[in-house]
Amino acid sequence: MNILFIMYDQLRFDYLSCAGHPHLETPNFDRVAAMGVRFTNAYVQSPICGASRMCFYTGRYASSHGAQWNGFPLRVGEQTLGDHLRRLGMGCWLIGKTHMKADAEGMARLGLAPDSEIGARQAECGFDAWVRDDGLWAEGPDGFYDEKRSPYNEYLKSKGYDGENPWADYANAGVSDHQIASGWMFRNADKPANIREEDSETPWLTSEAIAFMAQAKEPWCAHLSYIKPHWPYIVPPPYHAMFGPNHVPAPTRHPVEREDAHPVFGAYMENRIAQAFQRDEVRDKVIPAYMGLIKQCDDQLGRLLDHLEKTGRLKDTMIVLTSDHGDYLGDHWLGEKDLFHEPSVKVPMIVYDPRTRADATRGTTCDALVESIDLAATFVEAAGGTVPDHIIEGRSLLPWLRGERPAWRDFVISEYDYSATGQAVKLGVAPRDARLFMVYDGRFKLMHAEGGFRPMLFDLDTDPEEFHDLAKAGTHEAEIARLYEMLSRWGRRMSQRVTMSDADIDAKRGASLRRGILPFLYDGAEVPGELTEKYRGPVRQRHVAGEEEA
Repeated sequence: MNILFIMYDQLRFDYLSCAGHPHLETPNFDRVAAMGVRFTNAYVQSPICGASRMCFYTGRYASSHGAQWNGFPLRVGEQTLGDHLRRLGMGCWLIGKTHMKADAEGMARLGLAPDSEIGARQAECGFDAWVRDDGLWAEGPDGFYDEKRSPYNEYLKSKGYDGENPWADYANAGVSDHQIASGWMFRNADKPANIREEDSETPWLTSEAIAFMAQAKEPWCAHLSYIKPHWPYIVPPPYHAMFGPNHVPAPTRHPVEREDAHPVFGAYMENRIAQAFQRDEVRDKVIPAYMGLIKQCDDQLGRLLDHLEKTGRLKDTMIVLTSDHGDYLGDHWLGEKDLFHEPSVKVPMIVYDPRTRADATRGTTCDALVESIDLAATFVEAAGGTVPDHIIEGRSLLPWLRGERPAWRDFVISEYDYSATGQAVKLGVAPRDARLFMVYDGRFKLMHAEGGFRPMLFDLDTDPEEFHDLAKAGTHEAEIARLYEMLSRWGRRMSQRVTMSDADIDAKRGASLRRGILPFLYDGAEVPGELTEKYRGPVRQRHVAGEEEA
């Protein structure tokens, strides 16, 4: 069996028709949901691109792998999907984005050349790269944000687009009065991107995925990691005109959220991103473009599904659809992601298993509390392996796909290290204290902030919009204490003993006795005779004078 692991960058869980969106039709997402299981309570382990992706790729929490912000390197030696799957005879390939920075210092310390096979895999989150493009070819006075060469830019140049950075000049810009209308400016979000639709980022990556599958001979896991619908919010025709302000929902926000707001929440509500999305004219332009980008993603998913069906690979390819985090889009007075409200930390997750053992659950939903790290465990088991649970902290979803009711977690965790942000500076929080934690038990959601701040608490049964922070009034102390106990239990988990499994330890117990390490004995009668056999018998030579035994 093969695995097609598709990730869409910044796709909200509720912007799919199978999830109930009132205007956006996504028939191909729905098609996969009808073939498999849609998990309705899936949460990422960090609501920021790089940290979240490293959780997906390692199957480990952010505080376990340590790469907790964009540009924080994943340390050399951290095991990834590629390491686990190659041991099982399955290749692991990247097509698109990872938002990962290599641990160059660690590689140099160990003498790993970046152009060696091991070095290249270390630099690509453990993947073999079919094509890597992180899709942020921004350029300013100090040069490019991403210093690597852009394969997508080279593709555009081969198609006749001029300039050094056609990603910025064409794929993510419109035209206004014969001038470049950059997608970085929200006022341009309703303009058509100045690019032929078939040359834009999403179709390009789809074509790369089809090319990869056409040449693949051995079992593979292909991580098709789309750049969109992440900003810049601008989309080529005809998608730019499919939706308008009449399709923009009212923002999910309430004035009570701004009253005695938690200091961290308050700092985020005051940043530039949030202030932009608090403006109706911004949402009226951005959200239709965001929906158009998703509609294009759905159409390109249809291309992939049709290819798999035409080539007969649909019957032997597991398909996973998910996202690295959501997008506030003005909800809760915020833009972007960062905090732990549902639009940010909850993601779509749809899994299709072609094998007959999953027939009973096709077209169903599952409301179990799922974490993004569960996919690594799922892929290992799907490839025929045993999940190394001393390394991978997630749990396989295959029992749910088989219609079973496995013993399961009673809470999910997410973490956010905001030390690199302006909010940490504004609050005067030291980098090591600029950390947030979420624990959610399916009803109550607690946010803990290091640095001496009070917690936040929401009851999603009575307040599904998460407007009323119950911790403001100092009430609900029992619920807060209960959730803190869950967080404490999680914090005490075994997470760093990755070189020895429980089975290794069981096998090791007593081994030293059988190899002659016999401390603390008085006369040897305390242990079986075979263990002392090598230490008994007649003396063969005398090298010192001593008293003869009586």
